[in-house]
Amino acid sequence: MGQYRNGAGPMRVAQEAPFYRAAGDEAEVFRAAAGGGLPVLLKGPTGCGKTRFVQAMAHELGRELITIAGHEDMTSADLVGRFLLKGGETVWVDGPLTRAVRQGALCYLDEVVEARQDTIVVIHPLADHRRELALDRLGTTLPAADGFQLVISYNPGYQSVLKNIKESTRQRFVAIELGFPPAEIETEIVAREAGIDVRTAGDLVRLGNAIRNLDGAPLREVSSTRMLILAGALVAQGLGLRSAARSAIVQVLSDDPDVVHALGELADAVLPRP
Repeated sequence: MGQYRNGAGPMRVAQEAPFYRAAGDEAEVFRAAAGGGLPVLLKGPTGCGKTRFVQAMAHELGRELITIAGHEDMTSADLVGRFLLKGGETVWVDGPLTRAVRQGALCYLDEVVEARQDTIVVIHPLADHRRELALDRLGTTLPAADGFQLVISYNPGYQSVLKNIKESTRQRFVAIELGFPPAEIETEIVAREAGIDVRTAGDLVRLGNAIRNLDGAPLREVSSTRMLILAGALVAQGLGLRSAARSAIVQVLSDDPDVVHALGELADAVLPRP
């Protein structure tokens, strides 16, 4: 690892870049958005690489990355901050969004639709020409520091009508759609991330695509790249390929015995015999 100096700050150790293999123009679009300080909306299925993409771009751009996992109990105070009692005194403690705004970091709000709508409204002034965050409890407004960028993500195929991004939020963002990569790229990703040979990775990718192409399958999610990597990691630890596929893919996708049985038969048909 090398070293670099960020502005006038202290010398820091440069970490290895997160591995990400682009399948389209997503990196070019993100760079352009970052250059103009524009917020980005990433949409795509679970486990397709949205988080890794953000990590790779933050590293490339030299930005600190602050990640927030969206959930239904999240409040605006969880994002912005709150007053806490410390040592007998009441002090203000910044939330992760406020820290990112102050520091000029890249703030990634993952699965944004899981948060309540009244919470999401907090990001609106940051996602338009104002680029500011209202700190109502402090009675002030905080302008975003240079370098700040807001990135949110969600899975449009998984969300219900009641859980979706409002147009008032969506239209503030540049959208980048990510999907599962072509077979040759996904094979490279699985081989590298799991530490297995390309042939075995290709077998797992063929199974993944077979499941994704099933017609009328009662699955809420399909086999993701993440799941294929987990199966490969089991193989790297000495587990047989079919056992790894059943544990990391088949059993994870459904609890219905009939569906699990059908997926197991598909895995046996696609994967090579021991």
